[in-house]
Amino acid sequence: MPRRDAEPVPCLLELALLHPDPDDMAWLVPTSPQEVMTRLLRGVYDEVSASQGRVGSAVAAFERYTTLGEESPYAGSGAGAGAGTGGGTGLGEGTALRVLDGLARIQTAMDEATQACTTEVLTVQPGGIRREYELSEGLHRALELRGRGVRMRGLYNHVARHGQGLLNYLELVGGAAEARTLDEVVERLILFDRTVAFIPANAERTVALEIRQPALVEYLVTVFDRLWRLAVPLTAPLPDTGIEGISHRERSIAALLAEGHQDAVIAERLGISVRTCRAHIARLSETLGAASRTQLGVRIAQAGLDGPPAVAAPAGRAPLSLPAPAAPTRARPPESPTAR
Repeated sequence: MPRRDAEPVPCLLELALLHPDPDDMAWLVPTSPQEVMTRLLRGVYDEVSASQGRVGSAVAAFERYTTLGEESPYAGSGAGAGAGTGGGTGLGEGTALRVLDGLARIQTAMDEATQACTTEVLTVQPGGIRREYELSEGLHRALELRGRGVRMRGLYNHVARHGQGLLNYLELVGGAAEARTLDEVVERLILFDRTVAFIPANAERTVALEIRQPALVEYLVTVFDRLWRLAVPLTAPLPDTGIEGISHRERSIAALLAEGHQDAVIAERLGISVRTCRAHIARLSETLGAASRTQLGVRIAQAGLDGPPAVAAPAGRAPLSLPAPAAPTRARPPESPTAR
């Protein structure tokens, strides 16, 4: 195209999507898409590399700072006496708290804890259906633990029940492993022998904390044990909602909607996709006869779905019926194909 035609759109030249024709500088020709993409991605790569460098520097500075208590001339007496043992405020490398930066360092620490484990492993695995490759990667460790007589218990979201991979994994591990599920679980947690715990330290799970401070570990064990008592064994059916036409998951979604959470937040907490969440909300609206989100909130409250589940009705008792929907004041618009 003539150079003058590109003047109203300067970004075409700034991004080098067009470049001058070597034979006639008054004309512009398109740049190869591969060349443009390589140049743009190079800038992104440089930015990511710089950010990773800053993170590494910050972690190194933090670890240097945590060892200052050990170098203090007062570390051997008074409040500083526990600095090197995890009992004081100085948390040096290999003591009460370690920052593990990078997947390789995290994996090394996990392998060391696995090798030292002798009695029990407790895990919380949030998210959706467990992928086959994730389960396969951990299978050899689980079999090794089973060979040493170590017992394993795992907590998952209810949605994990819909994947055959978890059932196959438990079958291969045998009676050494047990799994239960909940609507919602806490962030990922791994506990070895109730003495060392691992938790993520960022959303991407590329940084983790290794915790050996006894009070913190005991607190995490208590959290796990209480969630375990509330959870449903993987092989047992989920409790009935007691309301005809409302599934267990839809009841959980209704309670979170009543708390004012957005679709994306609900999906993350239940370990499902946003699309699946919206499909359940659409069915919930249809079942309750709600034509809008506002009306759905009212219907949820009327049906008693805005609180914790009620105790299951005794056998033979009729399920709770839904309130009759009010006559609509206008025709209900057709459901958008994107709602599901």
